[in-house]
Amino acid sequence: MPIKTLRIPTADGHADAVAAFPDQGGQHPAVLMYGDAFGIRPVLREMALELAGHGYYVLVPNFFYRHGPAPVIELPEHIGEEVRPALIDQLMPLIQAHTVERVLSDADAYLRFLTDQREVSAGPVAVTGYCIGGLLATRTAVAHPEQVAALAAFHGPVGADGPGSLAKVTAQVHFGHAETDITPTALDELNQALDTAGVDYTSEIYPGTVHGFTMSDTDAFNPAALQHHWDRLLDLLDRTLGNS
Repeated sequence: MPIKTLRIPTADGHADAVAAFPDQGGQHPAVLMYGDAFGIRPVLREMALELAGHGYYVLVPNFFYRHGPAPVIELPEHIGEEVRPALIDQLMPLIQAHTVERVLSDADAYLRFLTDQREVSAGPVAVTGYCIGGLLATRTAVAHPEQVAALAAFHGPVGADGPGSLAKVTAQVHFGHAETDITPTALDELNQALDTAGVDYTSEIYPGTVHGFTMSDTDAFNPAALQHHWDRLLDLLDRTLGNS
């Protein structure tokens, strides 16, 4: 699979990004993939390539580009629990500076970029995200109901903007939660908000998981949960983007 390093024009400069897509030519449905707070690194390139292998054009932007190219902070090869708190301390100011206004402005730029790529087919796109990327994906889907047909988020704070924000979601949705991220009561409240909004969704806690379970370079990694994530994500994309 080809994987390219790109620079995406935005209102505040250029966001570095990677894109992966099938190597047999032609055009493919697009997936905008927001990574976790640690940003673009080998594990995210591997996940983009895996998804591209199923027939999608996958764009992974560095959403902290205002603070420099990825990796914005120095990362170890393996992000163990002994180093995670110090890394989060470095990232927290970047997370706090990434306001809703910046998120939405950047989402406009990312989606506009996708529509201009010759490898991307016409039609709706999907957005997916991990950790904070799940919130960014949700905000993107809310802001672009005419363009986003599928929304998937994994171990992300998808309800951070309040249940009322989900009323604007028109995409089909899958939320995959870690056991440590949400209580059964909070899950019921989130799902009730989705029901009230009339959203076509699945939203579930992945058994035996902790926050970050999809990321193979962390102590949180859970191989069985990662596979369940792929099963859920690919089914959603096949149903909504017509790429089965």
